[in-house]
Amino acid sequence: MVDAYIGLGSNLADPLSQLAGALARLAALPRTHLVAQSPFYASRPVGPQDQPDFVNGAVHLQTELAPLELLDALQSIEQAHQRERIQRWGPRTLDLDLLIYGTQTINNDRLTVPHVELVNRDFVLQPLLDLSPNLQLPDGRRVADLRQQCVDNGLRRLHPVPGSLASSGGDD
Repeated sequence: MVDAYIGLGSNLADPLSQLAGALARLAALPRTHLVAQSPFYASRPVGPQDQPDFVNGAVHLQTELAPLELLDALQSIEQAHQRERIQRWGPRTLDLDLLIYGTQTINNDRLTVPHVELVNRDFVLQPLLDLSPNLQLPDGRRVADLRQQCVDNGLRRLHPVPGSLASSGGDD
């Protein structure tokens, strides 16, 4: 089993419902166990500003799926949520990113892990920190250190969604 961290995001069609649906699908992936879910956060969009704020979070999975198998599964979940890839950094019903896959560094035409923008996104770093305060990237950089250096994108923690894994961990 490999520890994998997945970033979740949505800013269309009831983002909290989109993320709740994605969590259910992630929990049902074959040869995979959903270990933990971070709280959700709202933040301003990166890129075009003429779109709604995003809701983001992350999950920790333990999986036997190979990286590209996991990527295919994530893209299948996005498609089930009517994801359309029209504009870079544009609005979307669901975005699932493979952020970290064990201690592997992957760089091919389909997948870059750790995710290329991870170090620049507070809405990715903070949920990862919530899941694992001592998490490190494969190159040894600590997520906590990266979070301290990251530009603020107006991150706001949201209250837990009833029935989610995060709702059992308390509130603000």
